[in-house]
Amino acid sequence: MPRRTLLAVAAIAVLTAVPAAVPAAAPASAGRMPPGEKAAPATPDPAAPKRGTVATARPFVQNAGSAKAVTAFRELHRDRIAREKVHHFWGVEPAAGSHDGFQATHSVDTSYKVSFKDDFTYTPTIKAAGSCMEITTVYSQLVGNEIWAWDWCGGDGPKKEIKMDADFVQTYTKPVNGQPAYSVQLVQTDAGQNAWSAYLYNYKTSSWSLFYSKSGTDTSALKYGWDIFEIYASRNSATNTGYYCTDAKNVVFESSSIQLRKGGTWKAASPSESPWQPTAEPNPNDYLCPALKFVRAGANDHWIVRQ
Repeated sequence: MPRRTLLAVAAIAVLTAVPAAVPAAAPASAGRMPPGEKAAPATPDPAAPKRGTVATARPFVQNAGSAKAVTAFRELHRDRIAREKVHHFWGVEPAAGSHDGFQATHSVDTSYKVSFKDDFTYTPTIKAAGSCMEITTVYSQLVGNEIWAWDWCGGDGPKKEIKMDADFVQTYTKPVNGQPAYSVQLVQTDAGQNAWSAYLYNYKTSSWSLFYSKSGTDTSALKYGWDIFEIYASRNSATNTGYYCTDAKNVVFESSSIQLRKGGTWKAASPSESPWQPTAEPNPNDYLCPALKFVRAGANDHWIVRQ
């Protein structure tokens, strides 16, 4: 997503770097839950009632700070199109045709603060293939910590936002591995119109609350969906690592219970249709954070990124 003038040289160098080889036996990405990690609890029922809307969500407010964040998000996407092997993201990318619904449970950390004003952490972030929206967890000094509904069907920007505040945590999250996490579902409601709706699971009502709906043509120009860890990072010359690497020292980014819907049936994401991208064994140096660990905690339906 963004790129600022002062960061262009460092950011492009990171995004275009060729990953170094990582030993296949590396414990942090061995495709199994490492010792000490716990399995995620049962995800909300995909077929639970759909009732009401996300009451505290509001239309996206455009101001100087949020405009910079929007530009950042948009330009990171352009980088992905221009270079198939960029290294500012990692996760699963289900192929087009493999699903008409996508669901996951995403961690949030209200204590995580991005210290450098031009950096952004969009993690986790989810978009179904061909869908009209991306639901992203946003950490930014400019807009704070929020959940966005980004419109990919003509809106070309965020249209709904909700603050990651105490009310959000109490209403839309439950603990997963000791940290709050919210469940998000994107479903195609009309194939002919390419109409999609995004929902957040409301634990107070035990139902899915509508967050954003849109129909039209997906302008992302990408033929797959994604559920990924994604950063926009600049290098701190004092540490020779990304500022976020220090900021996120004790932060765990996690997406669990990743499911796809096809023909009315939900199933866990699997290697056959949801490969790890850009590689199953990332090199943390490409993310300006040598201590970063990429944990394949499930067979393509659960990932963790932490130090």
